[in-house]
Amino acid sequence: MNKRPLYFDYAATTPVDERVIKIMVECLGFDGNFGNPASSSHAFGQQARQSVEQARRQVAELVGATPEQIVWTSGATESNNLALKGVAQARGSACGHLITSQIEHKAILDTARQLQDSGVAVTYLVPDADGLITAQAVSDAMREDTFLVSLMLVNNELGTVNDIPAIGQVVRERNALFHVDAAQGAGKVAIDLAQWPVDLMSFSAHKLYGPKGIGALYVGPRAHQRLLAQIHGGGHEGGLRSGTLATHQIAAMGAAFALAAASFHEEKALIVRLRERLLEQLLSIPGVRLNGSLTRRIPHTLSLTFSEGEFNSAALLASMAFSATSACNSASNAPSHVLLALGHDARTASRTIRLSLGRFTTEQDIDQAVQLIKSACASAPAFWQ
Repeated sequence: MNKRPLYFDYAATTPVDERVIKIMVECLGFDGNFGNPASSSHAFGQQARQSVEQARRQVAELVGATPEQIVWTSGATESNNLALKGVAQARGSACGHLITSQIEHKAILDTARQLQDSGVAVTYLVPDADGLITAQAVSDAMREDTFLVSLMLVNNELGTVNDIPAIGQVVRERNALFHVDAAQGAGKVAIDLAQWPVDLMSFSAHKLYGPKGIGALYVGPRAHQRLLAQIHGGGHEGGLRSGTLATHQIAAMGAAFALAAASFHEEKALIVRLRERLLEQLLSIPGVRLNGSLTRRIPHTLSLTFSEGEFNSAALLASMAFSATSACNSASNAPSHVLLALGHDARTASRTIRLSLGRFTTEQDIDQAVQLIKSACASAPAFWQ
């Protein structure tokens, strides 16, 4: 059997932690906790409901929310859709103004464009040279009819971290709602929704060592009466998201978030050490540069552009899993819209790789990756000219 490639694509998805798998499996099979959480009249349903509510508490505890503010969804994409469409439609009017940015995830950009087609005016903010959206940029874009601002906490390609508390204060002063896509931020950035001026926040389990197909939306007190459900049938989740709850996935997401809370500082320190080891060696290669702020970033994600000649990424992919862009862009084989917004052209974007580290990355992985990348540079004849 061939040796598996090195894995440096944690930003695309993480493997499910074995401790999370154990919790998940316990919710399957006749001898497990398989009941319908909505079946409150018997022990099977009651036990399932207890697992669901425990998971709700675990997710809330990681991000400084209260359990009743957490609404289960199928993932961050659905959470983003619920936030943007739900707020827009609850207004009862197709007009109004939405602010987002050019470097958001496609789940935000595509949803914003759909709202734009229905009559909502949308401003797409341009990032600064560091790949950040500033509070001043948001303030300058605000209008009298701005009803929602939607920005990500951590950029999924660059790893840059926006100043969400400062932006949220600007938004709140203008009485608009503020939605934050935190799919890449939960467990990596200390989030405190009890203090942050944020009204809606999206989460995903599979970015944090949980399973795919489950996520959540934080709905704060200012947003609760200004949000319209997008999925109907049964009135689950306080009427905001109908559908039979997937106990096994929800319990797993709760366990993953609890593990992230317990190991937050230790794991971050480990990733910082690994990132420094990786970055020091890669930036010694002529023509390599880091995209985005060096300081306002998570240590987990690096976007590196090889600015001269060609980079033999095809040869590298045989031995190492990484991304040239986000998973969504990779599927369409399109240049990264994030890099284009930063001023790259399609050619330099094609010479950019995203390396993302995670819980199971080792020093040996780092050193092997460096050697593979150096070989990929050396195998491109024009690179050193």
